[in-house]
Amino acid sequence: MLLENLRKKMSASLDNLLKDFGGLRTGRASVTILDNIMVDAYGSLVPLQQVGTISAPEAKMLTVQVWDSSLIKSAEIAIRNSPIGLNPVVDGQLIRITIPNLSEERRKEICKLAGKYAEQTRISVRNIRRDGMDSIKDQEKNKEITEDQSKKLSDSVQKLTDEFIKKIDSSLSAKEQEIMKV
Repeated sequence: MLLENLRKKMSASLDNLLKDFGGLRTGRASVTILDNIMVDAYGSLVPLQQVGTISAPEAKMLTVQVWDSSLIKSAEIAIRNSPIGLNPVVDGQLIRITIPNLSEERRKEICKLAGKYAEQTRISVRNIRRDGMDSIKDQEKNKEITEDQSKKLSDSVQKLTDEFIKKIDSSLSAKEQEIMKV
């Protein structure tokens, strides 16, 4: 039961990392690039995908079909002011976003950001491990499990942690290769 719970939490951390990686520019159009953009709509901030349809009609272009014409300006400003460095062009109710080629320097900056995301996820996984180990120690202390069971559970928790750290590292490596690909 404990291991299943820890696996779920670690999987959630890994899923968040992959979602964060999806928001990083790689030089190709991907609708996930715009996932973290929030638009001022009707007095509150909402995700861009809740005010329009995002699509990638070409390899180097994204489009946002805004449903409510009163939100076009807000969506344009949100995209322009986002940290991903894109320049939207309004064409009626359609916002066109051309994805420029990334400079070598910008690619390295994005790789550093990916590395920070991965390190935050490693820390999260290690914190989950620590909580699991504390739980095992408490169970042993309260005589709910034996010392041998405690040792076996601790080893299993460490193996699970190592498994997720490897997944994080391989995901980071794959993302860095994708970013640096010219």
